[in-house]
Amino acid sequence: MSWHKLGQLYVPTGTHPKLRSHAANPLPVHLNGDTYRIFFSGRDEQNRSSVGAVDIDIAQRAIVAEYEDPFLEHGPAGSFFEAGVSVGSCYSINGQLYMLFMGWQNPPDGHWRGDIGRLRVTPSRTLELDLDVPLLGSNCIDPISLSYPWVEQCDNGGFRMWYGSTVSWDAGNGEMLHVIKSARSDDGHLWQREDVAVPYELGVVQAFSRPTVLKDHGKYRMWFSYRSGMGESYRIGYSTSENGENWELKLRDAGIDVSSSGWDSDMIEYPFVFDHNGRVYMLYNGNGFGKTGFGLAILD
Repeated sequence: MSWHKLGQLYVPTGTHPKLRSHAANPLPVHLNGDTYRIFFSGRDEQNRSSVGAVDIDIAQRAIVAEYEDPFLEHGPAGSFFEAGVSVGSCYSINGQLYMLFMGWQNPPDGHWRGDIGRLRVTPSRTLELDLDVPLLGSNCIDPISLSYPWVEQCDNGGFRMWYGSTVSWDAGNGEMLHVIKSARSDDGHLWQREDVAVPYELGVVQAFSRPTVLKDHGKYRMWFSYRSGMGESYRIGYSTSENGENWELKLRDAGIDVSSSGWDSDMIEYPFVFDHNGRVYMLYNGNGFGKTGFGLAILD
């Protein structure tokens, strides 16, 4: 398996004070033809993230419309997303499209942390806050911090989620242990959390981020960003499963790595894999956690 990089697709203009830099966590929502509204998380001067968007024709790799104002700003003080909104994935319940996100908190007397929240995507492809409390917050199963969720509808009509959960801020090598867990739901609203889904290995792959899942002929394929804990910046990893429950790490089969130079030469992270017209595409970020914008790759 190999990804062919199609190049840097978008770099933020930084004209709005809430979107001064970064275009992290690109998330495409189809508009028409080859055009997608790609939502992303931009930052202000205090590093608080809000949601921006750009419409792009991915066949021509051309910007159709760029929006100066954010589609959703970070929350007010005291909210679970007061320090930022990092978009994850979308799923539909009875015709209503929802967008899940990681809501950031950065308390002055503690470590940054996150919870999972939910937005409504309107028919005109704007965003509205669905819940002013987390859809999934910390509890006895996930006591520290949660991150980027991905949801798939199951063949039986239920839903399965994969999401990030922090086990420790320092696993003994100066790097956090942040794993990918799973959850199930009958209706897409109430979720039953399960255990660790994807294997981890200290010093090899221990800080996971933003899983993206493709169901292919009954099998599951997952890409994610990760750090080894040995000082390297983010890379994109890969895992497979026959049933969506038992996953096997196949880091060498990810099919994509940093470039020898340019905007994604230091790190690649936050992948989003999707089908379009019979081809499989990946949106992803490069250097600086999205500071250099996002690019596009196609699966050979």
